[in-house]
Amino acid sequence: MRPVLVIVGAGPRGTGLLERIAANAPELYGDSDLDIHLVDPHPPGGGRIWRQEQSPLLWMNSQAQDVTMFTDETVAMAGPVRPGPTLHEWAEIDGRVFSDRRSLGAYLNWVYEDTVAALPPGIRVQYHVGRALRVGGPREGRQQVWLEGRNQPLVADLVVLTLGHLDAELDDEQSELATYALANGLVHLPPDFTADSDLSALRPGEPVLVRGFGLAFVDLMVLLTEGRGGRYEEDGEGELIYRPSGREPVLYVGSRRGVPYHSKIGYDWTGERPPLPRFFGPGEVDALLARPDGFDFRRDVWPLVEKELGFAHYHRLFTVHPERTSGAWTDFEEKYAAADRAEREVLVASTVPDPADRLDLGALDRPLEGVRYPSYEALQEGLRGYIRDDLTRRHDASYSPDLAVFLGLLSVYGQLVRLGDIGSWWHGFFSYLASGPPGPRLRQMLALSRAGILGFLGADATVTAEDGVFRASGASVPGASVEARALVEARLPEPTLERARDTLLRELYKDGTGVTPEGLLAVHPGDGRLLDRDGRPHPRRFALGPHTEARGSGAFTRPRTGGPAFRQNDATVRAALTFLRALDSRGHDADHGADHGGDRGAEHGGHRDADPGEDRDAERRDERVTERAAEPVADHDTAA
Repeated sequence: MRPVLVIVGAGPRGTGLLERIAANAPELYGDSDLDIHLVDPHPPGGGRIWRQEQSPLLWMNSQAQDVTMFTDETVAMAGPVRPGPTLHEWAEIDGRVFSDRRSLGAYLNWVYEDTVAALPPGIRVQYHVGRALRVGGPREGRQQVWLEGRNQPLVADLVVLTLGHLDAELDDEQSELATYALANGLVHLPPDFTADSDLSALRPGEPVLVRGFGLAFVDLMVLLTEGRGGRYEEDGEGELIYRPSGREPVLYVGSRRGVPYHSKIGYDWTGERPPLPRFFGPGEVDALLARPDGFDFRRDVWPLVEKELGFAHYHRLFTVHPERTSGAWTDFEEKYAAADRAEREVLVASTVPDPADRLDLGALDRPLEGVRYPSYEALQEGLRGYIRDDLTRRHDASYSPDLAVFLGLLSVYGQLVRLGDIGSWWHGFFSYLASGPPGPRLRQMLALSRAGILGFLGADATVTAEDGVFRASGASVPGASVEARALVEARLPEPTLERARDTLLRELYKDGTGVTPEGLLAVHPGDGRLLDRDGRPHPRRFALGPHTEARGSGAFTRPRTGGPAFRQNDATVRAALTFLRALDSRGHDADHGADHGGDRGAEHGGHRDADPGEDRDAERRDERVTERAAEPVADHDTAA
């Protein structure tokens, strides 16, 4: 029997695992045989989110030069570096371009094909088009992975879940809104991946309330304007003019902050980088993890994060813009390192004369806090001014401390991954500051606002369902409200186990898999093994991605930034290959028989557990297969 590894999820994270297998197998696995089954209803490489079959109007929110699937020496991992091109190098395009998602999907598909071709001859990959429904099997024995449309399970020695972003059942509020909409002939679109949403019910000229001002809103805005035939023109003075097609609805958007995510920074880094980490590094994380009573993010972690980001900001200000400070950096740094929060505020006030040069994370997080406008029209003008100012600042290198803070955020994120589930606030704060839309998208927002296609609801936006309509109001214009017969929740579903629509995750939840306070899969911080509710790592199941407490790292990353996801992938793969090699060396046939003995005859959906070989002919008839054996075979359509 050949050892078997099943990876559920063939998007960037699953592809990243394959890449680490190709890199680590020569050292840890030699020329031993291994069958890898890759399961996903979407094309390998891009998966659901980055698949090539989506609108060409949808962009990435990262420049092409800032996307790579390959490791470098900055990744703190035990495995070897396997270099490869960034997106812009592979596509031979300008690195500063925000390419469309279909282009990224093509790159990810190429990475998948290149990785499969690089696997040792004894490792074969089979790609199954479909969903995994359930994982069964004893802790110490082989696992069964049930697939939709397949009578027999895949039988695996190890299973890794890299499921990506998933759909969720509606929470109580969403259910009430959906019920109200159905009873009153309204339109309610719950949280969803915008490219998958059916927007046809949003009718031309009619008002639509939108909750959420992040990247999901940007996608919605694009699909309902340019996607319906509208176009932009330059006015010759640096502004965009929107020419509507007449098919657009009128969007009214609000959120907790009431403003869009900050524009991507539009200039390059020059000069010395801040020496990070400085106040929040591995040692501080180790100390937090060693606390016998645990830790609280706001009380114990945030002060360290705040100090780290401030250090990055003032390092840049003092070393590159010394004319805007009073004093030497060495003196400031020494005092800053020894100061608590209150003392740092005094130090900054005495050495940074202009308040605009001081870092105020609270004001950044809530820019409309306490701001009131006399009318809805005044709010529109105020928000347009805010967006114009943000665009100006994020494209002006004289404000380069902002870019230093961005580098600080990346450093902090890489450390926070080790702490597991720290709640949702930090992820939203990070995305708002560091993962916003390209500048051209904000210019489009301004043009749509001037054209009357886009209206702003302000901060602390709330929606009620009453009098047969949806009604939205916010704190920015007291007493004002907007009515509409359509409401869109512009955000991804929360990836909690309890409400996940994914059958596999729901079954794991019922079977006693560990869950974090936020409702995510509990995993071992080192190698990603699933934990049960007593905290015991499962010897044969792993999980990585947004449905786990290690969600704080994207599947791909900027080059030369340490790549937390790459570090996780490497640790998981090395643990898996070590396990599989030991399994193979002690006699896989005997191990297989012992494992199956106590589990044979178990049923799921009326089907008996079986060895993979029992249904091999049907599998080859019914599924597209890619194999990397002595001779590569590629008979599946990866562009489907």
